Amino acid sequence: MDRGHLFETLHGDDVPSTVCVCPRGLWKVQQKQSREWSQQTVSTSGDGASCSSSNFPRLGSLCQVRVRLKANPDEAESLVSEKGNECVTETEATAFPRCQDSVLQVPMGDWITLRLGEGRCDITEACVEGMRAGEKCEIMMSPSDNGPDVSVPDPAEEKLPLWATVELKAFTPGKESWAMSPVEKCQWVKSHKESGGERFKSGDVWGAADSYSRALKILITLHGYAQEVGKKGQEQGAEEQRDTNTSDETQQLPSANEFKTIKAELHSNMSLCQLKLNQPQRAKASATKATNLEPGGAKAWYRMGQACQLLNELQEARQAFMKLLELQPESPSGLKALKGIAGREKEKNAQLGLRLSKMFS
Repeated sequence: MDRGHLFETLHGDDVPSTVCVCPRGLWKVQQKQSREWSQQTVSTSGDGASCSSSNFPRLGSLCQVRVRLKANPDEAESLVSEKGNECVTETEATAFPRCQDSVLQVPMGDWITLRLGEGRCDITEACVEGMRAGEKCEIMMSPSDNGPDVSVPDPAEEKLPLWATVELKAFTPGKESWAMSPVEKCQWVKSHKESGGERFKSGDVWGAADSYSRALKILITLHGYAQEVGKKGQEQGAEEQRDTNTSDETQQLPSANEFKTIKAELHSNMSLCQLKLNQPQRAKASATKATNLEPGGAKAWYRMGQACQLLNELQEARQAFMKLLELQPESPSGLKALKGIAGREKEKNAQLGLRLSKMFS
């Protein structure tokens, strides 16, 4: 039987399916959720704010969760979670390293605290954001068959698909992105951008791309505010604007030009990830967005040239590398890339000449 239909066969047709990101690539996750949940109230340990468990966790919610692997889908286990503490006592998320060899990043079998939206484990977060306190769900995970240019390892020690249960004991209140202040949104953008850099350095390219994508999604919601800041800056002048805005909150916000630079850097970093993941068309699109926002961004021009090379668009690649050398005339990587383009064009012309000579000989 096709593994993609196992869940429907076991649990009926109404089974939601999502595609999640983990260090190994894209994974398809099908979820069976219980409809029973405890009538408890969850509250923060600090200010006593509370929310009914009929609500769902939101961005920034601290969630007490437990994930357990199952040997097979028939393994007997109740879909009603145990009743535990009625409030989240932790004030910080549980610290644990991301592992390249693990699909489920969280420690198995232990109650841990996740901050929703951080992307520590995309699969767990995707489940939790649709759950109520005291609820449990069962998930089936398998490598995605329709990811863009994705090659997902199929390790011999794992029997696919994987089965697990996710339990949500309690959570603190969070916010939807539209309800956040500009300062809160900027803090999330900064956090995701830093996380993306750390993940890329560790070799977690999929995780890095996920972090940059999360940052961009939040940054988009600040577009109107950035335009307003830019308009005020033109009318009053940057220095005058800083003098008139005396609140601490306003002082923490980037200027209109800084917004543009941050967005360009995120698109450029996304382009680098897409190159590493063998997605040249997407890498070119991301680099194009970066150069449109920040024409002086040398890294983005280099990445656009690399993407065009992979797409065999040699003329566009040459133009991108020439633009890089305009910005950095002594760039070793730019000079080397341009020399490589010249060599490929010479070889291409020689092959064309040979074919033409055969046609008319």
